[in-house]
Amino acid sequence: MQALRKEPCSSDIPATCTVCEARRDGVCGAMSPAQLHEISRYTVRKKIAHGTELVGQGEKLVSYANILKGVVKLTKVMQDGRQQIVGLQFAPDFLGRPFAGESALTAEAATDVEICTVSKAAMDRMVGNCAELEHRLHNQALAELDDARDWMLTLGRKTAREKVASFLHLLATHYEPEADDGIEFDIPLTRQEIADFLGLTIETVSRQITRLRMDGVISVVDNRNVTVPKIDRLQMVAGGA
Repeated sequence: MQALRKEPCSSDIPATCTVCEARRDGVCGAMSPAQLHEISRYTVRKKIAHGTELVGQGEKLVSYANILKGVVKLTKVMQDGRQQIVGLQFAPDFLGRPFAGESALTAEAATDVEICTVSKAAMDRMVGNCAELEHRLHNQALAELDDARDWMLTLGRKTAREKVASFLHLLATHYEPEADDGIEFDIPLTRQEIADFLGLTIETVSRQITRLRMDGVISVVDNRNVTVPKIDRLQMVAGGA
């Protein structure tokens, strides 16, 4: 692919991009209209059902994806078959590691998700030709590294109450990043998955969610639907998450 000249902002972009929920804040926001037209030749928009594996650990990578809606959970499988949830991804995160030959993790739809897949070969060429795109992917990788370090603190030093509050704060701030009050969302993991993610027992997770509800930090409907009246209060309980 020849290098494409970056053009000024224009409405002359592919129709699918004009209605894309993730374009502005996702990696594609770094591309010019000409580059979007070029990469759109290699993209496919898909709806993925909850529980479907998007890519398996050790699987050869043939495509990447922008997450448009929903939550994807990332797991690492040990040689004896045990597995650990090591992260969650939300819109408009980029799923995949450019230039890697195979996936280091398993990615599974934790909810019904919508993604925009792109050919690995086409995307790798585009990254080489677009410094701003490379910069945006680099920044996302650094942000994921910062999140991983913060999560190490959560797992290693926080109390059970702080861990559960940190998990809910993580969800709330990714579902509604600009909201302060009345954030409502569905928890994408089962209680057992939350327990595994936080290094707690399922009984402890249930007990701490009940305490947070009784203290008015959250309200819960049907064990899944959560409302956070004041995000600052949840953050305080999380220990400054």
